[in-house]
Amino acid sequence: MISFRATALASALTLLCAAPALAVGGGSSSPPTPTPTSDCPAGQVWDQTRDACVPIQQGALDDDTLYEAVRELAYAGRLDDALMALAAMSDQGDDRVLNYRGFIARQQGDFGRARSYYDAAIAANPDNLLARAYLGMGLVERRYTAGARQQLDEILARGGEGTWAHIALAEAIDSGRTTRY
Repeated sequence: MISFRATALASALTLLCAAPALAVGGGSSSPPTPTPTSDCPAGQVWDQTRDACVPIQQGALDDDTLYEAVRELAYAGRLDDALMALAAMSDQGDDRVLNYRGFIARQQGDFGRARSYYDAAIAANPDNLLARAYLGMGLVERRYTAGARQQLDEILARGGEGTWAHIALAEAIDSGRTTRY
């Protein structure tokens, strides 16, 4: 018998293959796809309008460009550059900023600080599925499966079925471990 999670995973993979644009940025519920930012030197990110790497500094790039760079840098383990890009964003209370501050704190091994950022991100935007997934993954890492399941239930209740946030957290709960997220 095929499990619900296996069916959801198959559905999501089919959707991602059928619509590659969803996997590129996809808002807050899909992982980033590498861009030239991966190849930029430390302290720089890719600026598509200039077709070049540019220094990370406040006001030089719009927040959406910086956000995509933050996501890519954080996933690549370039946490200092990701923090620099976060600091350059104009609204430090934005739920995306708070979420990635939490992600970085969790990657640095500070779940207490990460939890406070995730909670703030969710308070600012209860529909931030990515913050809920990352919080759930942190709870899985601490063997608090019941709390992780609560976040998964919230993701589903908020229309997140089949999203990367849903699938990644469900996989973490099922396996008892997270990958690099």
